[in-house]
Amino acid sequence: MTTPPTLGTLLRRLTEQLDGAVEGSYAAAGLDYRPRYTPIIRSLIEHGPATIRALSDRTGVSHSAASQTVSQMLERDLVALTSGTDARERIVALTDTARAMIPRLERLWAATETAARSLDDELGLSLPDILARTLALLDRKPFADRLADSAPPAKADLA
Repeated sequence: MTTPPTLGTLLRRLTEQLDGAVEGSYAAAGLDYRPRYTPIIRSLIEHGPATIRALSDRTGVSHSAASQTVSQMLERDLVALTSGTDARERIVALTDTARAMIPRLERLWAATETAARSLDDELGLSLPDILARTLALLDRKPFADRLADSAPPAKADLA
């Protein structure tokens, strides 16, 4: 008998399946591009150059994650950094390399959206809606609080 997978295992498998397939589609299209770049690229397309803090806020990822992603994108010549008004502030902008990729990326994003809708249709649910609702609930009451509420009393509490 096997142990049923835990929530964390299921979430990691889901992310690996989705990101792996999408990353494979980029590679098949001849692009050196990772799925995690998409929110940054889309924000820069829509809003123009921005600080890492603004990109973090717009994409809903932590400042640290946005900074790490921008560093990876910088290595691939997808973004360029310039100093902002404050010497500590860095402004992120798309490079010509990234701009040249946009038409192919948009076609792949459309295909990804179509594939995601087909998954939603088979599920009979909207996976993005479920995830957004789950995150909203966790914003109201973080999982750490839920764990604390659910934890059995410590041995010292039993004495």
